[in-house]
Amino acid sequence: MKWFKQHNLHPNVFFKYLCFSRLEIPCWEGAKVCQLIACKERKQPVVFEVCPRAGKDVWRLHFSPTTRKGTVVWIPDNEEVWQSAEITKNYKAGDRFLHVQLEDGTELSYPVDPAALPPLRNPDILVGENDLTALSYLHEPAVLHNLKIRFVESKLIYTYSGIILVAINPYKELPIYGDAIIHAYSGQNMGDMDPHIFAVAEEAYKQMARNNKNQSIIVSGESGAGKTVSARYTMRYFATVSKSSNNAHVEDKVLASNPITEAVGNAKTTRNDNSSRFGKYTEISFDQSYQIIGANMRTYLLEKSRVVFQSENERNYHIFYQLCASAMQPEYEHLKLGSAEEFNYTRMGGSTVIEGVDDRANMVETQKTFDLLGLKGDFQMDVFKMLAAILHLGNVEIAAVGDERSSISAEDKHLSIFCELLDLNCDKVAWWLCHRKIVTTSETVTKPMTRAQAANARDALAKKIYSHLFDFIVDRINQALQFPGKQHTFIGVLDIYGFETFDVNSFEQFCINYANEKLQQQFNLHVFKLEQEEYMKEDIPWTLIDFYDNQPVIDLIEAKMGILELLDEECLLPHGKDENWLQKLYNNFVNKNTLFEKPRMSNTSFIIQHFADKVEYKCEGFLEKNRDTVHEVLIEILKESKFHLCANFFQDSPVSVSPFSSTINIKSARPVLKSSNKQLRMTVGSKVLHKPQIVKILNSYTPIDDFEKRVTPSFVRKVQAMLNNREEVPQLMLDTKHLFQVTFPFTPSPHALELIQVPSSFKLGFLTRV
Repeated sequence: MKWFKQHNLHPNVFFKYLCFSRLEIPCWEGAKVCQLIACKERKQPVVFEVCPRAGKDVWRLHFSPTTRKGTVVWIPDNEEVWQSAEITKNYKAGDRFLHVQLEDGTELSYPVDPAALPPLRNPDILVGENDLTALSYLHEPAVLHNLKIRFVESKLIYTYSGIILVAINPYKELPIYGDAIIHAYSGQNMGDMDPHIFAVAEEAYKQMARNNKNQSIIVSGESGAGKTVSARYTMRYFATVSKSSNNAHVEDKVLASNPITEAVGNAKTTRNDNSSRFGKYTEISFDQSYQIIGANMRTYLLEKSRVVFQSENERNYHIFYQLCASAMQPEYEHLKLGSAEEFNYTRMGGSTVIEGVDDRANMVETQKTFDLLGLKGDFQMDVFKMLAAILHLGNVEIAAVGDERSSISAEDKHLSIFCELLDLNCDKVAWWLCHRKIVTTSETVTKPMTRAQAANARDALAKKIYSHLFDFIVDRINQALQFPGKQHTFIGVLDIYGFETFDVNSFEQFCINYANEKLQQQFNLHVFKLEQEEYMKEDIPWTLIDFYDNQPVIDLIEAKMGILELLDEECLLPHGKDENWLQKLYNNFVNKNTLFEKPRMSNTSFIIQHFADKVEYKCEGFLEKNRDTVHEVLIEILKESKFHLCANFFQDSPVSVSPFSSTINIKSARPVLKSSNKQLRMTVGSKVLHKPQIVKILNSYTPIDDFEKRVTPSFVRKVQAMLNNREEVPQLMLDTKHLFQVTFPFTPSPHALELIQVPSSFKLGFLTRV
């Protein structure tokens, strides 16, 4: 008994040991008696005893009226976030202060609210657990401390949290991803080996093969957390364990898509040298032997604004720097490029190099992967011509002519090279970059643009070209990864950029964070709502877990008369302005929706309380980025290009290069009088809202537990009766199709004493030791 008291053990831990007559542990006053199943969800330790009744062992709970000295708690700290502190004087109801001693010996009186006492610290014996659900107290300081101990002291970056894998980015290469490690995890159960990304991949592969059901893996986290690398290792695991000697190079082609999409879709940000600036869902297809036969990729929300603008210490997309680093090679002479410092679109962030990264060597690697996918020299050179044209377009000088007009010199070198590369009429491009056509019901008028408006038109054209080029490359990759015959099953891997909050947040961060809200909702649905519904359906004793439901913030953004609808409405107005839209937000939501705030010191921003953090968004540029328009006359000029790739990008019905190709819709910059509202409502925001989204895909393809098919209430009662008749109290987990934790006899301990011996007629082969 003394040993338990010394270690401040929670009842969960007690199940690991043989029965003791009595165990007393302190708890906060006011605790309510509850079923034993609820112990794990409590934030307090308990006093309980074993009482004989009808010849059975019955766990009965009692709660102490005070907290004794010696109990260890967590208290907030400005520097360390949380500090461990030991109570030095018994706490009684009504006390305003908790007398504690910090680990450095400092004694202090910590002011407390009786309704919100400090969280309790786990006993030392549990610290460092490889599964967070094994902790007695699962709250913020407990999670952070456990992860810190594993990472700092044990150099371990992976920790389970039930069926979820938590990864800490070490920001360096680790020798834990070789083929030998892959083969070590192949065929193993998820809990049999140390936590690892390969264990998650193996579990998905095994569930797919065992149940013939498609699987999905979501790789989520904040920007810079390491999602792209994790997704890459997951795909490499599947390619290694499912290799087929009869289908040579298919796995290599699937993996080859990664360097290409990273080159055209990743960039250096202040948080991450290789940050994904688009979302990617890769569907890896398997045949009936569960060997890879091909893949298909879907992309979402490319950050087009990065093409024309980068913040300080950030870069444009990697491919631009790879191309500039190779500019002096003979095969690229006709592109007339130079170093990245010579171009506005690549030098804007102030840093054109990444420490430890060789852009020229990466260009060679990009070309090799193009070759591996069968995308040979002509294709590559067409792509490089488009990229070079974008860089030259960014260097076109626009001069102001008075306050209302602008012009581009006919001698502008970069404009000439841009038109030469894309085979365009130079005079027409120069004129229509500085003028726009306005169509009314009675006439068509040509109106000059100011220097700022012309610069916006130039940048909009550059973004549109890059967006189409990106889609074209993805389509050609999908074409190269096509497979004959019928897909039997697949595993989807989602890598989408994580929640973002910067010093200045704009439309891009708004879309990214909205997408993350939808993913968080999907996570809540599967991990909390559906599992608990199954427990209640089966009448299994269960205390509902309280979790943050982010539906209200999603409603704020996407519901009728929400932020997105008001944005689209303002975009339809001929004289719509960011300021007018922001005022509508203030009128509709300030003091009416607790998740929306107006900053005290700003009239140009708004704040949203997301599931992860509060984010302040500057309204400037929201309408222009949401419209995503290029002036119609410029589109007509590009349609007439003799360079087939450029012309095809801007056709009303472009030629599809693969069955996976998505239609490129060009939205006109004409005013509202031109056509129906439906066409004009195809803004970026409405695409995010109405287009079939990744969450729908995940909900379709992530299997929901078939609990009722294998476990009926009568079965539960039979197993319960058998367990109750035993002298020991073993705990078992139902190894259902998706390893949802169902414990017998409904205790929260994650530890099993032993396997129960039951008649074979019960067919309990799926009962496994935890």
